[in-house]
Amino acid sequence: MSRSNMILKKIKVLELAGLAPGPFCGMVLSDFGASVIRVDRIGTQMLDCLGHGKRSIALDLKSETGINIFKKLSDQSDVVIDTYRRGVMEKLKIGPNDLMATNKKLIYARLTGYGQDGFCADMAGHDINYLGLSGLLSLFGRYNEEPTPPVNLAADFGGGGLICALGIVLALYERTKSNIGQVIDASMVEGTAYLGSWLFRSQKMPGIWGNPRGKNILDTGAHFYNTYETKDKLYMCVGALEPQFYEIFMEKLGFSSDEIPQFESFEDNRRKIAEIFKRKTQAEWCAIFDGTDACVTPLLSLKDAASYSHNKQRQAFTIVGDDIIPNPAPRLSRTPGISRGTCRNPQPGENTIEILTELKFQSKEIDSLLSNGFVYQAHHASKI
Repeated sequence: MSRSNMILKKIKVLELAGLAPGPFCGMVLSDFGASVIRVDRIGTQMLDCLGHGKRSIALDLKSETGINIFKKLSDQSDVVIDTYRRGVMEKLKIGPNDLMATNKKLIYARLTGYGQDGFCADMAGHDINYLGLSGLLSLFGRYNEEPTPPVNLAADFGGGGLICALGIVLALYERTKSNIGQVIDASMVEGTAYLGSWLFRSQKMPGIWGNPRGKNILDTGAHFYNTYETKDKLYMCVGALEPQFYEIFMEKLGFSSDEIPQFESFEDNRRKIAEIFKRKTQAEWCAIFDGTDACVTPLLSLKDAASYSHNKQRQAFTIVGDDIIPNPAPRLSRTPGISRGTCRNPQPGENTIEILTELKFQSKEIDSLLSNGFVYQAHHASKI
């Protein structure tokens, strides 16, 4: 599948270099056809591992010359992804008002932890802070243990990068009618809370919540929604929520639901089932549960996920050497995204000369920009 067949094929994106949420947002757009240029700072090391399929220009944004180059790029772009703190881009005179004065169709996406206003807007933070302020971290963890953040998945990538990408796509769609861009204020606190809408709205549903953390049906409080260690120190995932699925689960374990009642003695039942699972290996349990409606599947490592039969049949991952790369989702029937797994992750400034040439800079001008340190061209490329 070439980029010419992809849904975002004509969209040009400028991504201010950053970590995690911003690069992920740019990656999603790139995977579905957008042309993404990452704007790196001169002299910085590459910490972004989501740059495959993008190009990089390294600019000195503290110089007027570097700012002017950025403005030229912005004038030819559809989207800017800004991950800096509130006010930083305004001080550089490349905030949304500055850029949209000459490019009224520009969509300016501001992706920050706390948003563009409010008490916390100027504070530093990370995924765990945003997840904590969203209220959702209070739900994650086992009974009598401290809340456990799900690494940096929920806020950085769900409530941050993915929600921001959604906002960009929505703004692009609206622009087809108005022919005018707009500013997106993507707060990772708010995006994460929105991602958890069901968790908020289900709090009064009977039987779901109401007990301390780790004592509810969906937070490891129930024996039929939990993970269990196997004989070979691996794990199985059990999600036998509905009674008809629980019946099959019990049958495959060699019990009846009368012997291990679904909605009684959760802790005693969990201990009984834990002992049963330790009698067989993960592969043996897979042989028992595969193809059934017991809602029991293996807990896989990243490596094993890529080699699991269903995922292989669906071509869910691309494997390049030792790297395992999830393929774009969801799948569109006519204009699907394509994996950038075979593309290299560009070094900061790897495409500087190429991009400047596209901006109509002449060779002598480019040489002067390089020699004066306003731009940087990488002279070697990593194979990361």
